[in-house]
Amino acid sequence: MQFLIRWVLAPLVRVVWRPRVHGTRRVPLHGPVIFASNHRAAVDTAVIPLVTPRPVAFLGKAEYFTGCGIKGKLLARFLTALGYVPVDRANAKAGLAALDAGRKVLEQGGAFGIYPEGTRSLDGRLHRGHTGVASLALSTGAVVVPVALLGTDKVQPVGAKLPRIAPVEVRFGEPLDFSRYEGLENSAAIRRAVTDEIMDAIAELSGAEYVDSYHRRPGDQAAA
Repeated sequence: MQFLIRWVLAPLVRVVWRPRVHGTRRVPLHGPVIFASNHRAAVDTAVIPLVTPRPVAFLGKAEYFTGCGIKGKLLARFLTALGYVPVDRANAKAGLAALDAGRKVLEQGGAFGIYPEGTRSLDGRLHRGHTGVASLALSTGAVVVPVALLGTDKVQPVGAKLPRIAPVEVRFGEPLDFSRYEGLENSAAIRRAVTDEIMDAIAELSGAEYVDSYHRRPGDQAAA
C-alpha cells in the first residue's frame, strides 16, 4: 500500500492538481520533525504527506480504522499507508491521547503533522495556536517546519464530499530549533512563546491575516 501511495497516487496528484511546492530542500530527511501548518480544508491532511520527501503521520478518527468488511479494511490500510495514527476523539482525554500519539511518532525519529489552530479556519485568517505543538517540540527535541497551504479550501470547500480541480500551493519554511529551551517544557510561558513563534512563521509563509484569538466555529460556546 505504501508503494501505491508514493509511486502511484502521489504522481497522479501532481499530474491532476499540479501543486506548486516550495522549500522541500528545507525539510530534514532524518530525525524527529513536526510539520506545523495552517488548516483550510479536510484535504490538507492528504496534501502534505503526498508532497513531502518523507512519510508524515497525522491523527485520524479511530472509527476510520475499525470499519467492517472489505471496504473498512481497505480504508484502514489506506489511511495507515498515508501515515494516519488512530485516536479516539470522543474520549474525554482525547487531547492528551493526541499528544501521546504524536510523541511516540517523534520519539521514534518520525515526522508528525499538526494544525496548531486546532480546527479548520472558516474565515481564511490564521488564528492563535494552541500550545500542544510546543509541548511536542520541547519534550521530544523535534525541530518544527512551518507549512503554508494555499488553495486547498477551493479544492474541497466546506460541505464538499469530493475534491475539485483548483490550484494548490505548498510552502515549507526554515526549520525552527527550540533546543535553547531544553528542560523548560513545563513552563506555560515558554510553551506560549514557542507556539507564537511558530504561528508567526506560518503567517509570514502564508500571507494570511493573523488573529490573536482562538478560532471559534459557529455555535461554539468557548474556544478550547
